[in-house]
Amino acid sequence: MIIFGCISVYIIICVVMYFTSSHIIGYEVKTGSLSVNNVYKGIAIRQEEIVASTGSGYINYYARESGRVAVGDLVYTVDETGKISEMVGGSDPDENSLSDADLNELKSEIFGFTSTFSTKNFRDVYDFKYSVQGTVMKLANSRILDNIDALNTSGSSGLVDLCRASKTGIIIYSTDNYETLTADQVTQADFDTTTYEKKPLINNELVNRGDPAYKISLSENWSIVIPVTPERAAELIEAEYVKVKFLKNQTVSWGEVAIHENEDGIYAELKFNNSMITFCTDRFIDIELITEEDTGLKIPNSAIVEREFFLVPTDYVTKGGNSGADGVLREVYTEDGVTTEFIETPIYDEENGEYYLDDSTLRIGDYILKPDSTEKYPISKRGKLMGVYNINKGYADFKKIQVLYDNEEYSIVQSGTTYGLSVYDYIALDASSVQEHDFTHE
Repeated sequence: MIIFGCISVYIIICVVMYFTSSHIIGYEVKTGSLSVNNVYKGIAIRQEEIVASTGSGYINYYARESGRVAVGDLVYTVDETGKISEMVGGSDPDENSLSDADLNELKSEIFGFTSTFSTKNFRDVYDFKYSVQGTVMKLANSRILDNIDALNTSGSSGLVDLCRASKTGIIIYSTDNYETLTADQVTQADFDTTTYEKKPLINNELVNRGDPAYKISLSENWSIVIPVTPERAAELIEAEYVKVKFLKNQTVSWGEVAIHENEDGIYAELKFNNSMITFCTDRFIDIELITEEDTGLKIPNSAIVEREFFLVPTDYVTKGGNSGADGVLREVYTEDGVTTEFIETPIYDEENGEYYLDDSTLRIGDYILKPDSTEKYPISKRGKLMGVYNINKGYADFKKIQVLYDNEEYSIVQSGTTYGLSVYDYIALDASSVQEHDFTHE
């Protein structure tokens, strides 16, 4: 009973010590890269021109939005009497049935909307509604083009104006007051989507002479402007060109970089000479900058610590002791006179002909001797290293690291360095709770 009682007391003491003492939590070092936030919402800058209506009446469109028109192509008609609306409303539904090509166009438009829709931007639903209505009406209007000549030669002659394109470009049926905005004029207020107002130009609506009839984008050269930090601006300028992924359809293109700076901030302009037609109806475009990522050993920032060491010339470090470990010969004063003793101290780094040695075994003012010489060196110079605590051997052992890249949570450090880390090493997750040579608790 006494023996079992002692064992019980011992177990209780061990359990209490386990739960009351701090524990070193390990983290396995692996190769990886950082996930850097390179997603931006940009403003599309295009060479756009608003074309005013040449007459008053009901406007009907025949050119498809996001489609290219040449000079002289029919874009819209202005019907002073509403005869075309009557023709569309009174026609046989079977005559206005959509072809396979028309249905595919509608399916593509619906799929594009559903793949990018976010409840945070519910107003996009209304833009989509007007877009689909306009597409359907334009498809229906194209069925009665053959009857317009007959309408104009009847008693209603001259009451339907056929309006044709005067310039070549991409047709857009909306306005938003950003048409004249240039890249160097962009401010932070322009990115406020809560105040942004896109006005659709609706088919079969009543318009007055001089009202916007349609918008035409005249050039395939366009750009996207994004706000950037000074650091990112410097990186982009150095790169000159950057690979850009458009999140709407996951396509990738290269953009030429230009930086604009004003009192409101710094903005990067990414210039393109293609893909404009794909995004001609979008003013705000979500993009991701695809930059070269540094790869190496990925470690949490909580594991990183900075420590001080003594700096000693490499000539003063030798090997000794029973294990042949690295150390120095320290001068010791005794009753019998001056003698030397070997002090084992690990080497943590080498730089400019000096070793970084542990400061726990040496003291400021100690003199160390150069092997096979009478030269002495006073311990005084210090240096700092950034590193982590390696716990492969069951105790905390400082290892130097070289940070290549970092974010708020993780750092990428150089692999394969002398006195550094290797892949699959275990390190202390929280360096603030660890001291050199602390034992880990299993």
